[in-house]
Amino acid sequence: MSSMNVSLSTLILYVQDVKNLKEFYTENFGLQIIEEDLNWVLLNAGGVSIGLHTMGLEYRGKANAVQSSQNNAKMVFEIDVDIQIARNKLISKNIRMGDIKTFEDYDFWLCDGLDPEGNVFQLKSAKR
Repeated sequence: MSSMNVSLSTLILYVQDVKNLKEFYTENFGLQIIEEDLNWVLLNAGGVSIGLHTMGLEYRGKANAVQSSQNNAKMVFEIDVDIQIARNKLISKNIRMGDIKTFEDYDFWLCDGLDPEGNVFQLKSAKR
């Protein structure tokens, strides 16, 4: 089998409330809407699009934000502003944010947060 070129183009999250999460990501991260209908919105997140799709009826109302923060996916948003300022701005909007952290010999500051449905995102800012 010959090798193929692969690039990630879209990450789709199945969510309870597309409208609520659309507003969260457009207002707090400035993501632009590429396309939208009643059960779907596609957001431009730089090199990758984020799709928000209404989850199936059998799953609606069952997601618990505290439990879903234990999921195995995390969206990382690299930002070009001071991470402390960005974190404080999100906290002022009652968005759950963790502590700022880094690692030895690592050139970035990191801070995790939760969107309204408990999906984990991370802010990543270069050390200056």
